[in-house]
Amino acid sequence: MRSIRVETSGATVLLTEAPEPKVKDRQTGEIAKDAQSGETLMRLGVVYIDGGESSLLQVTVPESGVTEGLALGSPVTLIGLIARPWDTVFNGQQRHGIAFRAEAIAPAAISVGAGV
Repeated sequence: MRSIRVETSGATVLLTEAPEPKVKDRQTGEIAKDAQSGETLMRLGVVYIDGGESSLLQVTVPESGVTEGLALGSPVTLIGLIARPWDTVFNGQQRHGIAFRAEAIAPAAISVGAGV
């Protein structure tokens, strides 16, 4: 399926769940790895606020893309964020959604307006 680049420059993104290894198989506890590099994938939660609306997103990031200095509730930057629609049949039922993946996550630079 096609990947869609997500523009984040006008949005506020706040970290809501600390990065942790993404589990590929809950029954075996197998950790998800990048198909090309073999690197461990991390899962984290953010709230994405843009145009007066907010959405909670789960984002996958390679372990090397998780930078130091991340704190829950703080603004972050998602570098190279893409959205990829998916669909599957699970237990006879059609399921669908959007998977989000970023190249990296870093603390966002906070700009202070003049006169504040």
